[in-house]
Amino acid sequence: MPQMIFVNPPVADIARSRRFYESLGYKINEQFFDAAAACVVVSETIFS
Repeated sequence: MPQMIFVNPPVADIARSRRFYESLGYKINEQFFDAAAACVVVSETIFS
């Protein structure tokens, strides 16, 4: 089983960060998105 990596950088504006990552082509895992946190899917085993 591949090792999973979770990166948790702090951000000041979740909505702005979401737009930024989506503009780069990354997907957001809606199951882990709210006003306080977001999960950006970088790859099958890397999440930010």
